Amino acid sequence: MVHASCLCGDVSWDIDGPFLFMSHCHCSRCRKFHGTPFATYVGGPAASLRLRGSDAIAGWESSPGFVRSFCRTCGSKVPGAPWQDLHFVPAGNFDDDPGHRPEANIFVDSKASWFEITDGLACFAAYPDGVDAPVLADSEPPDRGGNGVRGSCGCRAVTFRMIEPPLDARNCHCGRCRKGRSAAYAANLFVTLGGLVYTHGQDRIVEYKVPAADRFTQAFCSICGSAMPVTYRDRGVSVVPMGAFDDDPGIRPRSHIFVGSKAPWFEITDDLPQFAGYPD
Repeated sequence: MVHASCLCGDVSWDIDGPFLFMSHCHCSRCRKFHGTPFATYVGGPAASLRLRGSDAIAGWESSPGFVRSFCRTCGSKVPGAPWQDLHFVPAGNFDDDPGHRPEANIFVDSKASWFEITDGLACFAAYPDGVDAPVLADSEPPDRGGNGVRGSCGCRAVTFRMIEPPLDARNCHCGRCRKGRSAAYAANLFVTLGGLVYTHGQDRIVEYKVPAADRFTQAFCSICGSAMPVTYRDRGVSVVPMGAFDDDPGIRPRSHIFVGSKAPWFEITDDLPQFAGYPD
């Protein structure tokens, strides 16, 4: 039995194996929802799932008949409805090692322009072979015209633009980032305070600050749960989840940080510098 929970702890679950088909999904909807270059899910027997805190769960229908579930307090992604006799759960929330490892990259035709696949796993343009399901086209980005790099949530209730060059970008493997984004790691871009402007729906954003942290705050769209930027006025920066961008941000992550807290099921295969905690 493997235990998992959201960032704030309002929702938790246990699921038992045998686990199967752990994959990294690069579809635009997963990237928006998690704010990351890909989302990692693994299947377990639906009958073995024990979910607690269902009253704290919200959902958004990202495609016909498919509802993405998230904690309405902290925005972490949580298990939704089963598919056939399986529950595909987000691996980033695991407290324990599931004993299973990623097997494939799926929907690589929708891969983020700023991310390169280096893990050597099987790659599928959309669903893996043998899955008979409709493939939806990527949604057209909102806010055509204007200046800056566009970004938005999955339901398009929130849109923003980065109007100044980014300062930096890092892949963070700390436990809070993994729980908050419900993914292998968070890919975060940093821009000056005035470098990010909202063009629609800023009032739809919910923020959750981890009580024990000095600053760690997660932001998400209250409608669809997509990861959204956080502004730290005392530091003079906004932190943008790179999966939220609709356009190429013009920068690639420059290092992996907090790899001392890396998920046991994920292997770093690129040649970026790695730091056990904060970068030097």
